[in-house]
Amino acid sequence: MPADIIYKICPRTLWTAAERTGRFAGAPVDEADGYIHFSTAGQVRETAARHFAGQHDLVLVAVGVAALGEALKWEPSRGGALFPHLYGDLPLSAVLWVRPLPLGTDGRHDFGDLAP
Repeated sequence: MPADIIYKICPRTLWTAAERTGRFAGAPVDEADGYIHFSTAGQVRETAARHFAGQHDLVLVAVGVAALGEALKWEPSRGGALFPHLYGDLPLSAVLWVRPLPLGTDGRHDFGDLAP
């Protein structure tokens, strides 16, 4: 298992709906691909730059890997790097925290003190 915590970038409105219903089945791209896309701490900045450039009103969701069980698969993407993909709904009980993901003055998303 390459990481203990994985991250999901999500529009705030979509996450708010998940909290209201108690269920997160993914964003439209996740539903189209058949799994929920996640990133590790080392991948999440590039994910933001590639797929969420310039987007406002996003949240960063931290998820504990151990709580996801066998539904989480590590699969190659982007030049062979292993990315976490969840086959099924994200149980909200696996969420460690959710925080805003604002755009910085340079136009990139500000991840604050998220390592690395």
